[in-house]
Amino acid sequence: MPYDHPHAPPRPAPARARTRIAVAVLSILVLVVTGFAWRSIDSLRDAIATASGLGLGGGADGAVDILLVGTDSRTDAHGNPLSEEEIAALRAGNEVVSNTDTLVLVRIPNDGSSATAISIPRDAYVAVPGLGKSKINGAYGITKENERQKLLDRGTSEEEAERLSTEKGRQTLIRTVADLTGVTIDHYAEIGLLGFVLLTDAVDGVEVCLNEPVYEPLSGADFSAGTQTLHGSDALSFVRQRHNLPRGDLDRIVRQQVFMASLAGKILSARTLSDPGKLGQLTKAIERSVVLDEDWDIIDFATRLQDITGGQVKFETIPVRDLDGVSSYGESIVTVDPSAVQKFVDGLAGDDNDTPDTSSAPDIDRSSVTVDVANAGGTAGLASGVSSGLTALGFPSGQVGNYNGTRAVDETTVFAPSSDDDAADAVAELLGGVATAVDSSLPEGTVRIVLTEDYTGPSSASEFGADTDSSYGTGGSSTGQSSTSEAPAQGSDLTGVPGPTITAGGNGPRCVN
Repeated sequence: MPYDHPHAPPRPAPARARTRIAVAVLSILVLVVTGFAWRSIDSLRDAIATASGLGLGGGADGAVDILLVGTDSRTDAHGNPLSEEEIAALRAGNEVVSNTDTLVLVRIPNDGSSATAISIPRDAYVAVPGLGKSKINGAYGITKENERQKLLDRGTSEEEAERLSTEKGRQTLIRTVADLTGVTIDHYAEIGLLGFVLLTDAVDGVEVCLNEPVYEPLSGADFSAGTQTLHGSDALSFVRQRHNLPRGDLDRIVRQQVFMASLAGKILSARTLSDPGKLGQLTKAIERSVVLDEDWDIIDFATRLQDITGGQVKFETIPVRDLDGVSSYGESIVTVDPSAVQKFVDGLAGDDNDTPDTSSAPDIDRSSVTVDVANAGGTAGLASGVSSGLTALGFPSGQVGNYNGTRAVDETTVFAPSSDDDAADAVAELLGGVATAVDSSLPEGTVRIVLTEDYTGPSSASEFGADTDSSYGTGGSSTGQSSTSEAPAQGSDLTGVPGPTITAGGNGPRCVN
């Protein structure tokens, strides 16, 4: 029978089966778009599995947008069951489900100058065509199962029902992500569990760094603190651990991103690209594990994007409102504001016109001005995002958190201790030309920003146009000290907005939770 409740997910798999493996798809993309190795993988044209009828676009919105999907499949890309030895190596249990617990949207501006991979939390609560409001990771699986059962009830063969329902599930997922982000999805890439292990082993493991030792049996994560090299099964445990992390899904996403950066960097290294054996292993991993849309000539795509380098592959996360939301059906969800998501994603298409024009701002010594940021609006994490952006521009961070002053503030305002304070005017220009006012209780050398619902200015370091260090990534801590936290941040100062980017460049992996 189809699922009676459209919001109920398919029968839940054990926690260990919920893997996060679009890491591998992104790394495949990095491999081919560099252009360095495309001649060695030309044979992939005929070997890669393809999907049809997905309703994809054509880069008309200023960028080529690629949806990368990680699935819990126990078959390879061509539908062949994995061997018992391969399934055992995955530490993922035996239940077959259609989860898509990893979703990454890659934006590549039409000039091919860079690539940004944007993570979408698996529990983001969004509008799904045909289902209404649902967690985004159910868009594919629930739609597929409902369609499969309908086809079987009509007498369709098992094989044909599987093919058609899979196509329907993919179509629905693509439409859901397009509606959430406001982009037209141009290409689709999907990878199963096995691909992650094969890719990681093909490059002789990937280096990661942990702040603290980890033991979490549901995922199989058992690691010491510090820098270490992980291979297939252990690497899978590292990126899929969800329990016992201080910030839950956000920490898991940060792990995915730093792993992607490290894996991409290793694939791009001369030792990998000049080694026929490693390239052969990578090619075999792609052949067995990846499904691409049938209209995507991946080799031609690679040759047109030869200028992308490691440092130009960046990793971000969509802004969220609340990590600990609850739906009307009692589900634990992540709430998002589609308009905020669309504004953020639109800013990654390579158009810098939204960066504030600060040509008329007073010339000040930013290092001498401490900036407090208070959130009087409803977007969780907004003050932290603004603070991190200003810190990246050279301002020392002051108090950051919710606004609890007695003075009513009706519009976003920068307060200064005196009316002739150039620092307030400079900061106001950086925020997009907001109002200024006097608060004589502030000490000299300090300004306070109060953000209200009308704020439409930059909310992360990248939106401020600041250069960021690859060791300071999404979900990381600000260099300043925050005296309060923004509800419902749950101990994080970067819950509601993306932080500075993680890149595939840099010196070694960033240590994470």
